[in-house]
Amino acid sequence: MNDIKMVQLKSLGFNFTDKKYLPENADEFTIRFRQAPAREYRQLSHDEIGILKSRGNTADNWNNILVTENFSPNRVINNKFYGLNRIGDIDDVYLDFHDLHQPAGIYDSTIVSCDIGSNAALSNVNYISHYIVGDGAIILNVNEMLTTDHAKFGNGIVKDGEDESVRIEIELSNENGNRAVLPFDTMISGDAWLWSKFRDDRALMNRLKEITQNSFDSSRAYYGTIGEFTVIKNCRIIKDVKVGSHAYIKGCNKLKNLTVNSSLKSSTQLGEGIELVNGIVGYGCRAFYGVKAIRFIMSDYSTLKYGARLINSFLGSNSTISCCEVLNSLIFPGHEQHHNNSFLCAATLGGQSNIASGATIGSNHNSRANDGEIQASRGFWPGLCTSLKHNSKFSSFNLLAKGSYPSEINNPLPFSLLSNNETKGHLQIIPAYWFQYNLYALARNSWKYSVRDQRVVKQLNLKFDYLAPDTANEIVEALSYLKKIVTETDAFKDSKFTDEEEYLLANPQLTIDVNTIENNRRSTQILKCGKAYKIYKEFLLFYLLRNTITYCETFNVSLSALWEEYQDSEIDKWSSLGGQLIREKDLDDLKTRIKNGELKTWDDIHQKYNDYSSLYEKSKLQHGLSLFKRYFKSLNMEDYIDSFIQTCRYISEKTYESRAKDYTNPFRLSTYDNREEMEEVVGKLEDNSFIIQIEDEMNELIKLAEKHLRRS
Repeated sequence: MNDIKMVQLKSLGFNFTDKKYLPENADEFTIRFRQAPAREYRQLSHDEIGILKSRGNTADNWNNILVTENFSPNRVINNKFYGLNRIGDIDDVYLDFHDLHQPAGIYDSTIVSCDIGSNAALSNVNYISHYIVGDGAIILNVNEMLTTDHAKFGNGIVKDGEDESVRIEIELSNENGNRAVLPFDTMISGDAWLWSKFRDDRALMNRLKEITQNSFDSSRAYYGTIGEFTVIKNCRIIKDVKVGSHAYIKGCNKLKNLTVNSSLKSSTQLGEGIELVNGIVGYGCRAFYGVKAIRFIMSDYSTLKYGARLINSFLGSNSTISCCEVLNSLIFPGHEQHHNNSFLCAATLGGQSNIASGATIGSNHNSRANDGEIQASRGFWPGLCTSLKHNSKFSSFNLLAKGSYPSEINNPLPFSLLSNNETKGHLQIIPAYWFQYNLYALARNSWKYSVRDQRVVKQLNLKFDYLAPDTANEIVEALSYLKKIVTETDAFKDSKFTDEEEYLLANPQLTIDVNTIENNRRSTQILKCGKAYKIYKEFLLFYLLRNTITYCETFNVSLSALWEEYQDSEIDKWSSLGGQLIREKDLDDLKTRIKNGELKTWDDIHQKYNDYSSLYEKSKLQHGLSLFKRYFKSLNMEDYIDSFIQTCRYISEKTYESRAKDYTNPFRLSTYDNREEMEEVVGKLEDNSFIIQIEDEMNELIKLAEKHLRRS
């Protein structure tokens, strides 16, 4: 049964909220007047009322329509007004937007207790209630547009008098809801990870909830707002929505309980057929063509398109999801997922990721409850039709070949290729695969996400370099892992070698079977272990020396001075705070400051992120020097200059070679009549700007090595 009440018409537009929820000495308009721009309003003159009536307008009380000095009644035609309405200047102008020409004024609409800004254009708005519309905004052909007295605009708070059960949560990373977070405007990936990760720290969890609730006024009677020069056209239902300036919203089916951030420099666009409910949309975002998003956050410059479904999920900045379905996932910045039949569920992805067509990431078929999850560090690239099981965990830059992986996987080897060899009955892994066979794609991945970072306000200092403190520590762990498993082989025990490293380097094609990576009776084959060990070690050295010589050059310090300053430094563990790399001791410090009340607001927490970020270059240098002392025999960096230069040249050559394969593959050439046609379509290899860029970077590093490491 529909709960339809009959109320006196004269009260339409008034009694927006119950008096018991109003602040002391306030009425239902107090908050509205505080929200709206300050203007000098006056009542209509007798002549203006006459003109308005002659142009088909009606009002329950003409004294409740207030206007500014330059109000023109000639531009207000065929409308119904209820409650207290305030209207700004209306000049003899029209608003031109993408060849849409709309005269300033109000036409053929029903207006209930709204503020309409100067030279705004409202036309055929069937019902608009309790909104503050900015100057120069266009609202055209909207069926229903209203704000309730308890509107929260997508934030996970409760208003005065509301029960806790109405609070909106986003159930990230796990379908059982026990990693849920409260969404809020300005939430970034670091916040979402911090909140969803440390569930055993109840004091931290309670404090984050308290900070979020206190970040917003719990009073009722807030109006929805439409920012200046925002365009809304041909939409059906807009309810409890706050929209920034210069947004473009067209053809939407339903927008409910949202904050849509937008500005002149970072305009947001929402398009045809979409339905967004209970969420936060960041600056510069795009969502169009049948998208469905419920209980979600889209970070700045993220995109949903072509029927994508985003439910109970956080989408990091500079990410794109189209066609597919994403549920209960926390996605760090720089994520791509473009294909109709890919599925991502109950996952935490570290960014710089790409989900291929047909991939099913997350399945509970091997669990007795919907409580499984997948964690993948940055650079996670599952291939076509990949199927994974909960619970699985992957180190950085893991590429998964096409296949149905039958069991849980925990792979500690970064930069690896995993494949499911059903013929031989093995999970197979090539460690350090990317360094050997596709440096072009690896280096380009780091570069492209840096140049695609369009954020105007960079609250997180995102790091996309494939060699950074997090991946360097993973390489160190991989080296230790390879040394450990080789000691368990009969071949090593029967050999003349006593040192694991020497044995690995002497056997580059060595294959080792292990039973600790996959939860399956079959063994996992780790291929080319010796070669991988050598390359891991070379790239670890490259990372350490590159850090050092670039720091020396940037800050004009000598190598000896650095050694003296950091001689007692220890190896720090690092985490990814939503894409910003942070030492774990700083992360512990952050949590302590939150719990003891030193950081009182999310702005305080975000500023602390920035404080830690300002220490990044020095912390990274210290990390590199401590790794060098621990994992290399000579403490003189000068002894390794030739190895460093050799790796620089290796990177240049392998970047070129991996791209050159596309030009020499006869099957790639088969669709062209000649090489000239191919080069017109894909460009000339020698003109590839990225290959040239990498070569220039490596040559510059060689010069710096000669300058700072070469003994005189």
